[in-house]
Amino acid sequence: MPAAIDIHVHAPNRPAEGRTERQEQMRRYFGAEATPEDPDEFYQYYKDRDQMAVIFTVDGRETFTGESPNDWVAELARRFPDQFIGFGTVNPNHGAAAVREARRCVEELGLRGFKFHPITQRFEANDPAYFDLWGAIQEMGVPALFHTGQTGVGARLPGQGGYKNKYGKPYPYFDDLAADFPNLTVIMAHPSFPWIDEQLSIANVKSNVYLDLSGWSPKYFSPNLIQYCNSLLQDKALYGSDFPMITPDRWMRDFATIAIRDEVRPKILLENAKKLLKL
Repeated sequence: MPAAIDIHVHAPNRPAEGRTERQEQMRRYFGAEATPEDPDEFYQYYKDRDQMAVIFTVDGRETFTGESPNDWVAELARRFPDQFIGFGTVNPNHGAAAVREARRCVEELGLRGFKFHPITQRFEANDPAYFDLWGAIQEMGVPALFHTGQTGVGARLPGQGGYKNKYGKPYPYFDDLAADFPNLTVIMAHPSFPWIDEQLSIANVKSNVYLDLSGWSPKYFSPNLIQYCNSLLQDKALYGSDFPMITPDRWMRDFATIAIRDEVRPKILLENAKKLLKL
């Protein structure tokens, strides 16, 4: 096994594609370090750090077409199975087509979970309109990872480019989701600023809810978040970087400086994800 599993990694674009305007805006906002965009260099980057990476994209299409970003993620996972675990993506607003694509992701492409971004995809996770999708994912027995808290997408643009952060609020959306689908493994991505205490509450009382620690340098973690990771949530907190916006190097460097107990560190970095992903 590797030294760590990075649960939150945005896959690079296909080699023929350049960065999108949104990706450039995000890199500026996060002050992102230089990272490899060539697939072979991306693989070597994680191999050199002795880390596995859960990789994904986010389906932001307004209408469903036959062109799916999931095939690219599946290709990377097949090419580099020692380093990458692929998660699928669907836009819940695509209805029955989203359910069909979700099943294809797992049953045909071999992807092992899903990533959703309620703010950019504009959905409330507890809306019954999406219950068929959550039910299918629950039935397939794979985890669903949801962006929570505010997003850096559109940050510092007028009106944040029209994005509404309310969709990333832990209560009631993800508390309801975990209650309505008790056999669905829900991962709440990122410390859910400005609702971190809500996130900690849900992960504590709902056995099927985990949190990933990506998207923030650990040196900015709140004292309450650190306390919960050291105690009540020590078996449910997951290391994630949010590559390429925050690199594994930066995250690990800052994680080493915060007051996480020695016996808890390997749980956050490896053991919890290994159990959750059934490795």
